[in-house]
This record gives sequence, structure tokens and C-alpha cells, in this order.
Amino acid sequence: MSAANPAFFKTPFRYMRWASIHKPAYFYSIMVGLAGPVMVVVAPPVRRYLGDGPRPKIPFTYPIPKGPRPRPEGYDDE
Repeated sequence: MSAANPAFFKTPFRYMRWASIHKPAYFYSIMVGLAGPVMVVVAPPVRRYLGDGPRPKIPFTYPIPKGPRPRPEGYDDE
């Protein structure tokens, strides 16, 4: 294999192999960037198929205890 990079449109798989060896940071950052939009479409059906059900709702308030609250004692703040 020659040291010159192959043309992308003539031989795309050969170019991707060359880029993964000679320019790995560019190649893998592009691959991860392209995987994001694909995962938006693919991940929810796969998760449902594997048994991921509806999630519990996030509470927006702190639960207030019932009854009178005891006053703390033993702190000399007063």
C-alpha cells in the first residue's frame, strides 16, 4: 500500500482504513459525532425491547413530615 492517501469517493472503505491509521483523532471524533444522531433514533426502541419501562417522576418539592417537628437542643446558639 502506498503512502499517499486514497481518494474517498473512489474507495471509501480503503480511505477510512487509511484515515483510522494515519489520522485517528480526526477519524474517531467524526465516527463518534455521527453516532450521536443515529443513537437518538435507534436507542429508545432498543431500550424498550430490553425491558426499560417508564421512569418514576422526579419530585419537585421536598416531602414535609407529618406532625410537630422537634426543636433541637444542646446547641448554644441562643
